[in-house]
Amino acid sequence: MNFYKSQKHTLDSSITKEDSLLQSTLWLLLSNGSRLGLQAAYFIIIARVLGPDQYGAFVGATSFVAILAPFSSLGSGNLLVKAVSRNKSLFREYWGNALFRIFTSGFFFGLVCLLLYPVFLPKEISGSLVGMAIFADLFCLRLLEVSGQAFQAVLQLKKTAQLNILPHISRLIAAIVLLKFFPKPDVMQWTILYVIGTTLTAIIAVLWVQRSLGRPKLALWRLKPEMKEGFYFSISLSSQTIYNDIDKAMLTRLATLSDAGVYAAAYRLIDVSFVPVRSLLGAAYSRFFRHGASGIGGALQFAKRLIPFAGGYGIVAGLGLYLGAPVVQIVFGNEYAGTVDALKWLSLIPLLKSMHYFAADSLTGAGFQSLRSAMQVTVAVLNVSLNLWLIPVYCWQGAAIASLASDGLLAVGLWSIVLIQYRREKQLREKLSS
Repeated sequence: MNFYKSQKHTLDSSITKEDSLLQSTLWLLLSNGSRLGLQAAYFIIIARVLGPDQYGAFVGATSFVAILAPFSSLGSGNLLVKAVSRNKSLFREYWGNALFRIFTSGFFFGLVCLLLYPVFLPKEISGSLVGMAIFADLFCLRLLEVSGQAFQAVLQLKKTAQLNILPHISRLIAAIVLLKFFPKPDVMQWTILYVIGTTLTAIIAVLWVQRSLGRPKLALWRLKPEMKEGFYFSISLSSQTIYNDIDKAMLTRLATLSDAGVYAAAYRLIDVSFVPVRSLLGAAYSRFFRHGASGIGGALQFAKRLIPFAGGYGIVAGLGLYLGAPVVQIVFGNEYAGTVDALKWLSLIPLLKSMHYFAADSLTGAGFQSLRSAMQVTVAVLNVSLNLWLIPVYCWQGAAIASLASDGLLAVGLWSIVLIQYRREKQLREKLSS
Protein backbone atom coordinates (compact mmCIF):
# COMPACT_ATOMS: atom_id res chain seq x y z
CA MET A 1 0.00 0.00 0.00
CA ASN A 2 2.83 2.39 0.86
CA PHE A 3 4.53 1.52 -2.41
CA TYR A 4 1.35 2.31 -4.37
CA LYS A 5 0.99 5.66 -2.58
CA SER A 6 4.60 6.43 -3.35
CA GLN A 7 4.10 5.67 -7.06
CA LYS A 8 0.90 7.70 -7.14
CA HIS A 9 2.66 10.64 -5.48
CA THR A 10 5.48 10.40 -8.02
CA LEU A 11 3.03 10.54 -10.91
CA ASP A 12 0.82 13.24 -9.40
CA SER A 13 3.77 15.50 -8.61
CA SER A 14 5.17 15.04 -12.12
CA ILE A 15 1.85 15.92 -13.74
CA THR A 16 1.90 19.38 -12.17
CA LYS A 17 4.93 20.15 -14.33
CA GLU A 18 3.06 20.12 -17.64
CA ASP A 19 4.65 22.16 -20.43
CA SER A 20 2.74 24.73 -22.48
CA LEU A 21 2.33 24.12 -26.23
CA LEU A 22 4.97 26.72 -27.05
CA GLN A 23 7.34 25.42 -24.40
CA SER A 24 6.73 21.83 -25.55
CA THR A 25 7.36 22.76 -29.17
CA LEU A 26 10.56 24.58 -28.25
CA TRP A 27 11.79 21.61 -26.24
CA LEU A 28 11.12 19.26 -29.15
CA LEU A 29 12.60 21.73 -31.61
CA LEU A 30 15.75 21.96 -29.49
CA SER A 31 15.80 18.18 -29.28
CA ASN A 32 15.24 17.71 -33.00
CA GLY A 33 17.77 20.40 -33.78
CA SER A 34 20.31 18.50 -31.71
CA ARG A 35 19.25 15.32 -33.49
CA LEU A 36 19.79 17.13 -36.77
CA GLY A 37 23.40 17.83 -35.93
CA LEU A 38 23.97 14.31 -34.62
CA GLN A 39 22.22 12.74 -37.62
CA ALA A 40 24.24 14.83 -40.03
CA ALA A 41 27.48 13.80 -38.35
CA TYR A 42 26.89 10.05 -38.25
CA PHE A 43 25.05 10.02 -41.59
CA ILE A 44 27.99 11.64 -43.38
CA ILE A 45 30.40 9.17 -41.74
CA ILE A 46 28.31 6.09 -42.55
CA ALA A 47 27.35 7.16 -46.06
CA ARG A 48 30.98 7.86 -46.99
CA VAL A 49 32.48 4.86 -45.21
CA LEU A 50 30.01 2.28 -46.50
CA GLY A 51 29.35 3.74 -49.94
CA PRO A 52 26.00 3.66 -51.81
CA ASP A 53 25.85 -0.14 -52.19
CA GLN A 54 26.39 -1.13 -48.56
CA TYR A 55 24.44 1.85 -47.26
CA GLY A 56 21.62 0.84 -49.61
CA ALA A 57 21.68 -2.68 -48.14
CA PHE A 58 21.36 -1.33 -44.60
CA VAL A 59 18.51 0.99 -45.60
CA GLY A 60 16.80 -1.84 -47.48
CA ALA A 61 16.84 -4.12 -44.43
CA THR A 62 15.69 -1.46 -41.95
CA SER A 63 13.01 -0.14 -44.33
CA PHE A 64 11.58 -3.64 -44.75
CA VAL A 65 11.51 -4.26 -40.99
CA ALA A 66 9.97 -0.82 -40.43
CA ILE A 67 6.82 -1.90 -42.28
CA LEU A 68 5.95 -4.45 -39.60
CA ALA A 69 7.51 -2.54 -36.69
CA PRO A 70 4.27 -0.70 -35.73
CA PHE A 71 2.55 -4.07 -35.19
CA SER A 72 5.12 -5.01 -32.56
CA SER A 73 3.44 -2.54 -30.20
CA LEU A 74 -0.10 -2.79 -31.63
CA GLY A 75 -0.68 0.92 -31.11
CA SER A 76 -0.02 0.69 -27.37
CA GLY A 77 1.87 3.99 -27.26
CA ASN A 78 -0.98 5.84 -28.96
CA LEU A 79 -3.52 4.21 -26.68
CA LEU A 80 -1.42 5.30 -23.71
CA VAL A 81 -1.34 8.92 -24.91
CA LYS A 82 -5.08 8.94 -25.60
CA ALA A 83 -6.10 7.45 -22.24
CA VAL A 84 -3.59 9.17 -19.98
CA SER A 85 -4.00 12.61 -21.60
CA ARG A 86 -7.65 12.43 -20.45
CA ASN A 87 -7.16 10.51 -17.18
CA LYS A 88 -3.71 10.56 -15.59
CA SER A 89 -4.54 7.84 -13.04
CA LEU A 90 -4.50 5.23 -15.82
CA PHE A 91 -0.79 5.61 -16.51
CA ARG A 92 0.59 2.52 -14.76
CA GLU A 93 -1.91 0.17 -16.41
CA TYR A 94 -1.32 1.50 -19.92
CA TRP A 95 2.44 1.55 -19.38
CA GLY A 96 2.41 -2.09 -18.28
CA ASN A 97 0.21 -3.14 -21.18
CA ALA A 98 2.46 -1.30 -23.63
CA LEU A 99 5.55 -3.21 -22.47
CA PHE A 100 3.61 -6.49 -22.57
CA ARG A 101 2.46 -5.87 -26.15
CA ILE A 102 5.92 -4.96 -27.40
CA PHE A 103 7.53 -8.17 -26.15
CA THR A 104 4.73 -10.53 -27.20
CA SER A 105 3.76 -9.00 -30.54
CA GLY A 106 7.36 -8.11 -31.37
CA PHE A 107 8.38 -11.76 -31.13
CA PHE A 108 5.59 -12.86 -33.47
CA PHE A 109 6.16 -10.19 -36.11
CA GLY A 110 9.90 -10.70 -35.89
CA LEU A 111 9.34 -14.27 -37.04
CA VAL A 112 7.10 -12.98 -39.84
CA CYS A 113 9.92 -10.68 -41.02
CA LEU A 114 12.40 -13.55 -41.08
CA LEU A 115 10.00 -15.67 -43.15
CA LEU A 116 9.17 -12.96 -45.67
CA TYR A 117 12.43 -11.11 -46.24
CA PRO A 118 13.79 -13.53 -48.93
CA VAL A 119 10.72 -12.75 -51.03
CA PHE A 120 11.07 -8.97 -50.89
CA LEU A 121 14.79 -8.30 -50.51
CA PRO A 122 17.70 -9.22 -52.81
CA LYS A 123 20.11 -12.00 -51.88
CA GLU A 124 22.84 -9.42 -51.17
CA ILE A 125 20.94 -8.56 -47.97
CA SER A 126 21.64 -11.41 -45.56
CA GLY A 127 19.39 -12.96 -42.94
CA SER A 128 21.85 -11.89 -40.23
CA LEU A 129 21.48 -8.27 -41.28
CA VAL A 130 17.69 -8.53 -41.25
CA GLY A 131 17.74 -10.35 -37.89
CA MET A 132 19.75 -7.60 -36.22
CA ALA A 133 17.47 -4.97 -37.74
CA ILE A 134 14.50 -6.85 -36.29
CA PHE A 135 15.92 -6.83 -32.77
CA ALA A 136 16.90 -3.16 -32.94
CA ASP A 137 13.76 -1.82 -34.61
CA LEU A 138 10.97 -4.18 -33.54
CA PHE A 139 11.97 -4.28 -29.88
CA CYS A 140 14.45 -1.60 -28.85
CA LEU A 141 13.18 1.30 -30.96
CA ARG A 142 9.59 0.50 -29.96
CA LEU A 143 10.61 0.66 -26.28
CA LEU A 144 12.24 4.02 -26.93
CA GLU A 145 9.16 5.24 -28.77
CA VAL A 146 6.65 4.22 -26.11
CA SER A 147 8.90 5.70 -23.39
CA GLY A 148 8.79 9.03 -25.17
CA GLN A 149 5.00 8.72 -25.51
CA ALA A 150 4.73 8.06 -21.77
CA PHE A 151 6.16 11.50 -21.04
CA GLN A 152 4.18 12.96 -23.94
CA ALA A 153 0.94 11.69 -22.38
CA VAL A 154 1.53 13.72 -19.19
CA LEU A 155 2.76 16.71 -21.21
CA GLN A 156 6.37 16.46 -20.05
CA LEU A 157 7.79 17.13 -23.48
CA LYS A 158 11.13 18.17 -22.04
CA LYS A 159 11.81 14.55 -21.10
CA THR A 160 10.41 13.31 -24.40
CA ALA A 161 12.82 15.67 -26.13
CA GLN A 162 15.75 14.39 -24.10
CA LEU A 163 14.83 10.79 -24.86
CA ASN A 164 14.67 11.57 -28.57
CA ILE A 165 18.32 12.58 -28.56
CA LEU A 166 19.67 9.41 -26.92
CA PRO A 167 19.60 7.02 -29.90
CA HIS A 168 21.32 9.57 -32.13
CA ILE A 169 24.10 10.08 -29.61
CA SER A 170 24.59 6.31 -29.54
CA ARG A 171 24.64 6.15 -33.36
CA LEU A 172 27.22 8.91 -33.63
CA ILE A 173 29.42 7.09 -31.12
CA ALA A 174 28.91 3.88 -33.10
CA ALA A 175 29.83 5.63 -36.36
CA ILE A 176 33.02 7.06 -34.82
CA VAL A 177 33.93 3.63 -33.46
CA LEU A 178 33.37 2.12 -36.91
CA LEU A 179 35.55 4.76 -38.53
CA LYS A 180 38.38 4.64 -36.00
CA PHE A 181 38.64 0.98 -35.03
CA PHE A 182 37.61 -0.97 -38.15
CA PRO A 183 40.19 -0.80 -40.97
CA LYS A 184 37.76 -2.08 -43.62
CA PRO A 185 34.30 -1.30 -42.29
CA ASP A 186 31.31 -3.06 -43.80
CA VAL A 187 27.54 -3.07 -43.33
CA MET A 188 27.54 -5.99 -40.86
CA GLN A 189 30.00 -4.27 -38.53
CA TRP A 190 27.94 -1.08 -38.65
CA THR A 191 24.72 -2.95 -37.94
CA ILE A 192 26.22 -4.69 -34.89
CA LEU A 193 27.28 -1.33 -33.46
CA TYR A 194 23.83 0.08 -34.33
CA VAL A 195 22.14 -2.73 -32.38
CA ILE A 196 24.36 -2.28 -29.32
CA GLY A 197 23.71 1.46 -29.16
CA THR A 198 19.95 1.08 -29.68
CA THR A 199 19.71 -1.59 -26.96
CA LEU A 200 21.51 0.53 -24.37
CA THR A 201 19.35 3.58 -25.05
CA ALA A 202 16.15 1.50 -24.83
CA ILE A 203 17.15 0.22 -21.39
CA ILE A 204 17.90 3.77 -20.21
CA ALA A 205 14.55 5.03 -21.54
CA VAL A 206 12.44 2.37 -19.81
CA LEU A 207 14.22 2.83 -16.47
CA TRP A 208 13.80 6.60 -16.71
CA VAL A 209 10.04 6.33 -17.25
CA GLN A 210 9.63 3.96 -14.34
CA ARG A 211 11.64 6.17 -12.03
CA SER A 212 9.76 9.33 -13.07
CA LEU A 213 6.19 8.12 -13.51
CA GLY A 214 5.87 4.75 -11.82
CA ARG A 215 6.29 1.04 -12.36
CA PRO A 216 4.16 -0.86 -14.88
CA LYS A 217 0.99 -2.62 -13.81
CA LEU A 218 -0.58 -5.21 -16.07
CA ALA A 219 -4.26 -4.73 -16.88
CA LEU A 220 -4.70 -7.58 -19.35
CA TRP A 221 -8.47 -7.18 -19.29
CA ARG A 222 -8.03 -3.97 -21.29
CA LEU A 223 -6.20 -5.68 -24.15
CA LYS A 224 -9.15 -7.31 -25.89
CA PRO A 225 -11.57 -4.32 -25.83
CA GLU A 226 -8.83 -2.02 -27.18
CA MET A 227 -7.38 -4.46 -29.69
CA LYS A 228 -9.43 -3.07 -32.58
CA GLU A 229 -8.40 0.52 -31.98
CA GLY A 230 -4.80 -0.50 -31.36
CA PHE A 231 -4.84 -2.39 -34.65
CA TYR A 232 -6.08 0.76 -36.41
CA PHE A 233 -3.14 2.68 -34.94
CA SER A 234 -0.76 -0.03 -36.13
CA ILE A 235 -2.29 -0.08 -39.59
CA SER A 236 -1.95 3.69 -39.74
CA LEU A 237 1.72 3.66 -38.70
CA SER A 238 2.56 0.73 -40.98
CA SER A 239 0.85 2.40 -43.95
CA GLN A 240 2.76 5.57 -43.16
CA THR A 241 5.99 3.59 -43.19
CA ILE A 242 5.03 1.98 -46.50
CA TYR A 243 4.41 5.18 -48.41
CA ASN A 244 7.42 6.84 -46.76
CA ASP A 245 9.99 4.02 -46.85
CA ILE A 246 8.94 1.02 -48.95
CA ASP A 247 10.44 2.63 -52.04
CA LYS A 248 13.94 2.28 -50.55
CA ALA A 249 13.46 -1.47 -50.05
CA MET A 250 11.86 -1.83 -53.49
CA LEU A 251 14.76 0.00 -55.13
CA THR A 252 17.13 -2.65 -53.76
CA ARG A 253 15.04 -5.31 -55.48
CA LEU A 254 13.81 -3.62 -58.66
CA ALA A 255 16.81 -1.36 -59.37
CA THR A 256 20.24 -1.39 -57.70
CA LEU A 257 21.65 -0.95 -54.21
CA SER A 258 23.39 2.19 -55.49
CA ASP A 259 20.05 3.69 -56.59
CA ALA A 260 18.62 2.86 -53.17
CA GLY A 261 21.55 4.53 -51.42
CA VAL A 262 21.36 7.69 -53.56
CA TYR A 263 17.59 8.02 -53.12
CA ALA A 264 17.71 7.19 -49.38
CA ALA A 265 20.30 9.93 -48.84
CA ALA A 266 17.98 12.49 -50.48
CA TYR A 267 14.97 11.32 -48.49
CA ARG A 268 16.96 11.49 -45.26
CA LEU A 269 17.57 15.17 -45.98
CA ILE A 270 13.83 15.64 -46.60
CA ASP A 271 13.17 14.11 -43.18
CA VAL A 272 15.72 16.43 -41.63
CA SER A 273 14.04 19.47 -43.17
CA PHE A 274 10.72 18.44 -41.62
CA VAL A 275 12.10 18.67 -38.07
CA PRO A 276 10.36 21.93 -37.02
CA VAL A 277 6.92 20.74 -38.13
CA ARG A 278 7.51 17.33 -36.58
CA SER A 279 8.37 19.10 -33.31
CA LEU A 280 5.09 21.01 -33.40
CA LEU A 281 3.16 17.83 -34.19
CA GLY A 282 4.79 16.01 -31.29
CA ALA A 283 4.00 18.81 -28.86
CA ALA A 284 0.39 19.03 -30.06
CA TYR A 285 -0.42 15.31 -30.32
CA SER A 286 -1.85 14.70 -26.85
CA ARG A 287 -3.71 18.01 -27.07
CA PHE A 288 -5.54 16.79 -30.16
CA PHE A 289 -7.13 14.13 -27.96
CA ARG A 290 -8.23 16.74 -25.44
CA HIS A 291 -9.73 19.04 -28.07
CA GLY A 292 -11.12 16.10 -30.01
CA ALA A 293 -13.05 14.84 -26.98
CA SER A 294 -15.77 17.36 -27.97
CA GLY A 295 -15.82 16.17 -31.59
CA ILE A 296 -14.09 16.86 -34.90
CA GLY A 297 -14.94 20.55 -34.63
CA GLY A 298 -12.78 20.96 -31.54
CA ALA A 299 -9.84 19.16 -33.13
CA LEU A 300 -10.24 21.13 -36.36
CA GLN A 301 -10.24 24.48 -34.57
CA PHE A 302 -7.07 23.49 -32.77
CA ALA A 303 -5.43 22.40 -36.05
CA LYS A 304 -6.34 25.69 -37.76
CA ARG A 305 -4.24 27.55 -35.21
CA LEU A 306 -1.14 25.58 -36.22
CA ILE A 307 -1.49 25.11 -39.98
CA PRO A 308 -0.32 28.60 -41.09
CA PHE A 309 3.06 28.10 -39.42
CA ALA A 310 3.45 24.57 -40.79
CA GLY A 311 2.39 25.47 -44.33
CA GLY A 312 4.59 28.55 -44.47
CA TYR A 313 7.56 26.59 -43.22
CA GLY A 314 6.88 23.81 -45.76
CA ILE A 315 7.14 26.33 -48.62
CA VAL A 316 10.36 27.87 -47.30
CA ALA A 317 11.92 24.44 -46.63
CA GLY A 318 11.05 23.22 -50.11
CA LEU A 319 12.70 26.22 -51.74
CA GLY A 320 15.75 25.80 -49.55
CA LEU A 321 16.10 22.15 -50.48
CA TYR A 322 15.72 22.83 -54.19
CA LEU A 323 18.19 25.70 -54.29
CA GLY A 324 20.67 24.11 -51.88
CA ALA A 325 20.70 20.64 -53.45
CA PRO A 326 24.13 21.05 -55.19
CA VAL A 327 25.81 21.25 -51.77
CA VAL A 328 25.01 17.54 -51.23
CA GLN A 329 27.64 16.36 -53.71
CA ILE A 330 30.28 18.49 -52.04
CA VAL A 331 29.48 17.06 -48.59
CA PHE A 332 28.96 13.38 -49.47
CA GLY A 333 31.30 13.03 -52.45
CA ASN A 334 30.91 12.30 -56.16
CA GLU A 335 29.36 8.86 -55.48
CA TYR A 336 26.23 10.71 -54.37
CA ALA A 337 25.95 13.02 -57.40
CA GLY A 338 22.51 11.55 -58.17
CA THR A 339 21.26 12.69 -54.76
CA VAL A 340 21.32 16.31 -56.00
CA ASP A 341 18.64 15.63 -58.61
CA ALA A 342 16.70 13.36 -56.24
CA LEU A 343 16.56 16.12 -53.64
CA LYS A 344 15.19 18.59 -56.20
CA TRP A 345 12.49 16.09 -57.23
CA LEU A 346 11.43 15.58 -53.60
CA SER A 347 11.57 19.22 -52.47
CA LEU A 348 7.76 19.55 -52.49
CA ILE A 349 7.38 16.78 -49.89
CA PRO A 350 7.78 18.99 -46.75
CA LEU A 351 4.81 21.15 -47.80
CA LEU A 352 2.61 18.14 -48.60
CA LYS A 353 3.49 16.49 -45.28
CA SER A 354 2.79 19.72 -43.40
CA MET A 355 -0.71 19.68 -44.83
CA HIS A 356 -1.76 16.07 -44.35
CA TYR A 357 -0.36 15.44 -40.86
CA PHE A 358 -2.64 18.01 -39.22
CA ALA A 359 -5.70 16.58 -40.92
CA ALA A 360 -4.63 13.10 -39.80
CA ASP A 361 -4.12 14.10 -36.16
CA SER A 362 -7.47 15.93 -36.16
CA LEU A 363 -9.19 12.68 -37.14
CA THR A 364 -7.25 10.68 -34.55
CA GLY A 365 -7.97 13.13 -31.75
CA ALA A 366 -11.70 13.12 -32.53
CA GLY A 367 -11.97 9.32 -32.52
CA PHE A 368 -11.90 8.72 -36.29
CA GLN A 369 -8.71 6.67 -36.35
CA SER A 370 -10.41 4.04 -38.53
CA LEU A 371 -11.06 6.64 -41.28
CA ARG A 372 -7.50 7.90 -41.05
CA SER A 373 -6.18 4.35 -41.29
CA ALA A 374 -8.42 3.53 -44.26
CA MET A 375 -7.12 6.54 -46.19
CA GLN A 376 -3.52 5.71 -45.34
CA VAL A 377 -3.95 2.08 -46.42
CA THR A 378 -5.37 3.30 -49.74
CA VAL A 379 -2.37 5.55 -50.28
CA ALA A 380 0.05 2.78 -49.24
CA VAL A 381 -1.47 0.42 -51.84
CA LEU A 382 -1.24 3.17 -54.46
CA ASN A 383 2.38 3.84 -53.53
CA VAL A 384 3.41 0.20 -53.85
CA SER A 385 1.55 -0.13 -57.17
CA LEU A 386 3.20 2.98 -58.58
CA ASN A 387 6.63 1.83 -57.43
CA LEU A 388 6.14 -1.60 -59.03
CA TRP A 389 5.29 0.13 -62.29
CA LEU A 390 7.70 3.07 -62.27
CA ILE A 391 10.91 1.86 -60.57
CA PRO A 392 11.81 -0.78 -63.22
CA VAL A 393 11.46 1.92 -65.89
CA TYR A 394 12.72 5.09 -64.21
CA CYS A 395 14.73 3.81 -61.20
CA TRP A 396 14.79 6.35 -58.32
CA GLN A 397 12.89 8.92 -60.43
CA GLY A 398 9.97 6.50 -60.44
CA ALA A 399 10.13 6.26 -56.65
CA ALA A 400 10.12 10.06 -56.42
CA ILE A 401 7.02 10.31 -58.63
CA ALA A 402 5.26 7.71 -56.47
CA SER A 403 6.15 9.63 -53.28
CA LEU A 404 4.86 12.95 -54.62
CA ALA A 405 1.63 11.37 -55.85
CA SER A 406 1.08 9.55 -52.54
CA ASP A 407 1.64 12.58 -50.29
CA GLY A 408 -0.51 14.73 -52.56
CA LEU A 409 -3.40 12.26 -52.53
CA LEU A 410 -3.07 11.87 -48.76
CA ALA A 411 -3.37 15.61 -48.20
CA VAL A 412 -6.46 15.90 -50.41
CA GLY A 413 -8.06 12.71 -49.07
CA LEU A 414 -7.57 13.37 -45.36
CA TRP A 415 -8.79 16.97 -45.52
CA SER A 416 -11.83 15.84 -47.50
CA ILE A 417 -12.67 13.35 -44.74
CA VAL A 418 -12.19 16.00 -42.03
CA LEU A 419 -14.53 18.43 -43.79
CA ILE A 420 -17.17 15.75 -44.42
CA GLN A 421 -17.15 14.69 -40.77
CA TYR A 422 -17.25 18.31 -39.62
CA ARG A 423 -20.32 19.04 -41.76
CA ARG A 424 -22.06 15.92 -40.46
CA GLU A 425 -21.28 16.88 -36.89
CA LYS A 426 -22.52 20.45 -37.48
CA GLN A 427 -25.77 19.23 -39.07
CA LEU A 428 -26.37 16.81 -36.20
CA ARG A 429 -25.89 19.56 -33.61
CA GLU A 430 -28.21 21.88 -35.49
CA LYS A 431 -30.82 19.13 -35.65
CA LEU A 432 -30.54 18.42 -31.92
CA SER A 433 -30.75 22.09 -31.00
CA SER A 434 -33.85 22.76 -33.17
